[in-house]
Amino acid sequence: MKKVLILFAHPKFEKSRVNATLIDRLKDKAHVTFHDLYEHYPNFHIDVQQEQELLLQHDIIIWHHPLYWYSSPAILKQWKDLVLEFNWAYGPHGKVLQNKTVFNVITAGGSREVYCTEGYNTYTINEFLRPFEQTATLCGMNYLPPFAVMGTHHLSEEDLLGYANQYEQLIDLLQGDFNATQLSNCFFLNDLEILTA
Repeated sequence: MKKVLILFAHPKFEKSRVNATLIDRLKDKAHVTFHDLYEHYPNFHIDVQQEQELLLQHDIIIWHHPLYWYSSPAILKQWKDLVLEFNWAYGPHGKVLQNKTVFNVITAGGSREVYCTEGYNTYTINEFLRPFEQTATLCGMNYLPPFAVMGTHHLSEEDLLGYANQYEQLIDLLQGDFNATQLSNCFFLNDLEILTA
C-alpha cells in the first residue's frame, strides 16, 4: 500500500471548519502521515533534513492549503525554497523524488465560476497552481490536477461531508493501483466519476 504525506499549511486552521472536516477524515488513516507545517514550525525554522526524510518515506505527496492571494500560505513557499534543494530534488544528481505522485488539495472562498476567463479572477485554479506543477515537473514527479473545495463560505454540512468522503475515497484510490493518465485528464480530481458516483 502506498504511503501518503499530507503537507498541511493553514495559519488559521483552528478557524477553518472546512479544513478541519477534511483533515479529521484522514489524519488517523493507515499509511497516511498528516504533517501540519505551522504547528511544527511556528517560527518558520524548517528542519530540512527531517522534511527530506519524510519525502523519501512516502510515495504520494499532497500540498494541502487554502488558496491565499492566488497561491499558498507563506510557510509552504518557504518549505519548497529550503527542502527542495539543488542536486537533491532536482539538478544533475537530484533524482530522489522522481516518479513520486504529487498534487494540491485546496480550499477557496470563491466559487468555481469566478475562477475562469469570464470570472472576476480571470484565471482558472489550475493556472494559479502552475508554479506547483512546474516544481513537480522539475523534480521529475508526477503532478496530478488539484482536489478543490470551492465556495467554502457557503457550503452546507451535507456538501462538506460529501467533499470529505471524496477526499477519503481519493486517498484510497491512490494508495492502490491507479491510472495516472485517467487522473490527469480531469480538471479537478473531485470531478472523477469514481468519486462522484
